[in-house]
Amino acid sequence: MASTATEPLRTRVLGVPVSVCPDVFAAALALRQRSGGQIVTLNAEMTMAAKADPALGAAIAAASLVIPDGAGVVWALGRQGYRVRRSPGIELARDLLTHAASHGWRVALVGASPEVMEQLTARLRQELPGLKLVLHAHGYQPAEAWPGLEQQLLAARPDLVLAALGVPRQETWIQQLPGRSGGLWMGVGGSFDVWAGVKKRAPAWMGALQIEWLYRLIQEPSRWRRMLSLPKFAWEVLRQG
Repeated sequence: MASTATEPLRTRVLGVPVSVCPDVFAAALALRQRSGGQIVTLNAEMTMAAKADPALGAAIAAASLVIPDGAGVVWALGRQGYRVRRSPGIELARDLLTHAASHGWRVALVGASPEVMEQLTARLRQELPGLKLVLHAHGYQPAEAWPGLEQQLLAARPDLVLAALGVPRQETWIQQLPGRSGGLWMGVGGSFDVWAGVKKRAPAWMGALQIEWLYRLIQEPSRWRRMLSLPKFAWEVLRQG
């Protein structure tokens, strides 16, 4: 019989670390109360990428909390005897923003295009009037601007940093940022685009059927090569027994 996790623990899927816990939001808040750290949202695609990219693999291994974002990872954990729910990173990030707004957290947003960042900040200020944004910067900065931006970010002493720079850049950037300490640091992929109203998230029924990947593929046909990692992931999990 599958076991139900009652507290965070660390296991692996295809050699890539993943945290098992009953409530990822509670786990994130507990992490913030301790010393803070990096949160990674793991799906099948990222798992396969981490096996091929040592820098991404190292970033995931160093993260304090790796949540099972994708249905494939949840399925693989189930085969190990862990009964967990899929925990979409976009939902955890939004819950953390809402919590931040009501608890006076200092929040920083980094990534997406200049247009998306402008729309995003306007929307968040309207939807979460208590949100304390100490820094927001789009992700298309010239290379020479990043050291200064990083210093500004660290000087702002944020309690929550959400980075929408895409995989693997957002994970490796967070992990390798010199001087990072305290707060929660989380890569959120395309969440800024959704929150800004530029893109739509898959309908709830597709999420229930665990085919959100198909909706993303329809929206972005150029993702098809990346989607080839999904059957490879399933085959590798089955091969491991």
